[in-house]
Amino acid sequence: MDVAIVGGTGDEGFGLALRFAAAGHAVTIGSRDAAKAADAVAKGRELVGREARFAGAVNLEAVADAQVVVLTVPFQVQAETCRTIAPALRAGAIVCDATSPLATAVGGRAWQVVRPWHGSAGEQAQALLGEQVRVVAAFHTIAASALRDLSQPVDSDVLVCGDDAQAKATVGELIEGIPGLRWVDCGALSQARIAETLTALLISVNRAYKVHDAGFRVTGRERWGRPGA
Repeated sequence: MDVAIVGGTGDEGFGLALRFAAAGHAVTIGSRDAAKAADAVAKGRELVGREARFAGAVNLEAVADAQVVVLTVPFQVQAETCRTIAPALRAGAIVCDATSPLATAVGGRAWQVVRPWHGSAGEQAQALLGEQVRVVAAFHTIAASALRDLSQPVDSDVLVCGDDAQAKATVGELIEGIPGLRWVDCGALSQARIAETLTALLISVNRAYKVHDAGFRVTGRERWGRPGA
């Protein structure tokens, strides 16, 4: 699968780029700075292997031919980034929004949240990108440090929200290619209003226990089969 990571030079984005490339996908690391994207590509090949299918580009170019675009930028620049990439997205593209509306965007704490006008960052992305794009919200509770440590599986489930079942299944396929991860269909994109706030909860847990990789598991998941089956 061809995957573009917008904000792919950040901790979360680069961790996902590593994991997707290690699973055999073609990954384009997007950045506002082409030089930073090129540096991330070089680092990615060092960590995953020279055969890994990495490319680097500015965000607008990175998304043009991608089957799936993963948006991993801070909430304070999410709207601007969506407006920037919207003209380059092809009709029917899947955009996986991993944005958490943390209060750091307005000078608050990382374990506090703000409420976007549209209800969630995922719904805001859908409004800004247009109905021709299928937005899925996911990866809010997966620690960047765990993603970047390729020597270990990632011990967590991924809560996936979206209005298009096929788009969710495609993102779910990417998720389950990462050792240790499972995806859980949480329903409509509006459920991101709940899922996104769990980032702040995990940050609080990490602070209390002085760890960096707390995550969530949904009990009984191994018995459920595929969503809709």
